[in-house]
Amino acid sequence: MTALEKAMQNAREEGIRFDYVQANGLRMHYARIGSGRPLVLLHGWPEFWIVFKPLMMLLKEDFELIVPDLRGCGFTGKPSPGPDKNAGAETHADDIADFTQQLGLENFGMVGGDLGAYVLQAFSLKYAERLRGAFYFCTPYPGLGSRYGQPDHLIEVWYQYFQQLPWAAELVGSSRENCKLYMSHFLNHWSGDNPAVFHDLLDIYSDMFMLNNNIQGGFDWYVSSAANRRKWLEGSLPKPPRITVPSRFLWGKRDPLIRPEWSDKLGEYFDNYTIDFADAGHFVHYEAPQICAREIRAFFGDSR
Repeated sequence: MTALEKAMQNAREEGIRFDYVQANGLRMHYARIGSGRPLVLLHGWPEFWIVFKPLMMLLKEDFELIVPDLRGCGFTGKPSPGPDKNAGAETHADDIADFTQQLGLENFGMVGGDLGAYVLQAFSLKYAERLRGAFYFCTPYPGLGSRYGQPDHLIEVWYQYFQQLPWAAELVGSSRENCKLYMSHFLNHWSGDNPAVFHDLLDIYSDMFMLNNNIQGGFDWYVSSAANRRKWLEGSLPKPPRITVPSRFLWGKRDPLIRPEWSDKLGEYFDNYTIDFADAGHFVHYEAPQICAREIRAFFGDSR
């Protein structure tokens, strides 16, 4: 039995249910546990549903937690072979809109970080009436602007260019060892260069990324978002409408990828938001689940 198979078995024994639903042309896989008001959790890269497991176990008495594997990721996998330019935030938002519709969810809260935060912003702009509130972890947003490409930050974002190359996924996936080495760099570095944080998940992640063309599936996000990212850096991206959905941000004080001080322009893009900072890196939801659970309960309790 692989590490991934054992993890799935353990999750089932702890009460997590798994299923698939047809949504927006995808066979989307999701995890589900708990009862009460629905809360949809959107993972980032390089992640899939399991990164939210600690948070799910803490919140299962308060909410019904629904955690899809996003397009190109996890057991959802890729809808087509090869690099795909149709995997931008708007496409992901449409995936989630249909996914939640198929599950009969009309009004719900949503949580997202990293890629999931991009998707949550796109969802908030297009489907605001369906959201009770939006809770964000370390969040890429247009206000990062040219700072994201400043000289002292290029060492953090090199992968976003590498992953657009048509042979990048083949290189990373040429062996399980290569895949584990590559993915563990981001998991360890972004969590404060602390290999203890994801130590128990590295083999599980490696198993998952070697399935379903998931390496290219994750890379598709970077292929799809490249044009807009370039406009951010150039300062030529048209400013989107301000998001009116009540929004809460919990940012890692030690996030090397999306620096906490770059949250300073949120007010230009969000009408109704609050922000606090946690002693964590990029993966606040996994590094500090107790703090996240407390903040999520408070926010969605107030946004009924």
